Order: sequence, then C-alpha cells, then structure tokens
Amino acid sequence: MKLLLRLLVTAALVLLLSNILSGVHVASFGTAVIVAVVLGLLNLFIKPILVVLTLPVTVVTLGLFLLVINALIILLCTKIVGGFTVDSFLAALIFSVILSLLQSITYKILGDDKK
Repeated sequence: MKLLLRLLVTAALVLLLSNILSGVHVASFGTAVIVAVVLGLLNLFIKPILVVLTLPVTVVTLGLFLLVINALIILLCTKIVGGFTVDSFLAALIFSVILSLLQSITYKILGDDKK
C-alpha cells in the first residue's frame, strides 16, 4: 500500500511541476503515473550503476555531481515515456531538484518516509 501511495504522490508532483515549470510537459495524469513508475525503476537499476561509475567525479565535486546524474535520469525518462518531455538539461536539473525536495516534504507529512 505504501508503494502505491508513493507512486501516486510522485505522479501528482510530476503533474504539478509540469504546470509550474515551463520546460517540463506532461500530457495527462496517466502519463505522470507512467513517469513515476519509470523514474522509480531507473533510480532502482540505472542510477546505482552511474553513481559507481562516476564515483571519482562525485568525490571531487563533494557530491554535487549527483545532481547531474539525477538530471540525466530525468532526460532518459523522457526518451522512454511518450507524452513526457523536458526541453533542456537545465530544466531537467531544476525539475529533479524540486521533485526530490517536494517528495521528501510530502512523505514526511504523510508519515511515509523511509526509516
């Protein structure tokens, strides 16, 4: 049940951010749900590989390169999901940072944060 709640919260946040940010476009709520699923899968399988491969750069930049990895995951998601587009790398970077912050806040409010 927690997984379904997290999925719906992420989908709602993706749809909300697409209405706020000019560089992010989502066709419908159904597309936002698919984006949430794909982002979850990419973060589960692809992101750890990218983090390990770029570990020296991440250490040198004191972890800031992880923001670049998050933006790349968002851009990869745009290639996989039809109806979800991000206009530029900067828009993906801003989208990923705001989405992460809003997810943290929302999960804390709902009491669904990971322990």
